[in-house]
Amino acid sequence: MRMPWPYPDEDAFRPQPPRPAPDDEDARLAALVAQRLSSDWTTRRQQIVVTVQNQVVILSGVVAGPDTRQVAGELAWDVRGVVDVCNALRLAGPRRTRR
Repeated sequence: MRMPWPYPDEDAFRPQPPRPAPDDEDARLAALVAQRLSSDWTTRRQQIVVTVQNQVVILSGVVAGPDTRQVAGELAWDVRGVVDVCNALRLAGPRRTRR
């Protein structure tokens, strides 16, 4: 059995400050991305759902066009702390009329 031994310049025995729990970080990122999407004029009135798992942003919902879909993905990427973006936004098709 091996026991790891710290190097002299490491502070292995000093308590480290607590890191935020992954759920807290995901909730923080989801709020930041949602705020960013609601403040941009391109994505403001779109039906976009923001979900974050392990710092990966998942965008789902329906948007008006491909430009809006691309802008939403780029805005999510611009948030600090985001590791990846899954852009699952669908494009709104033409409305069908009932007869």
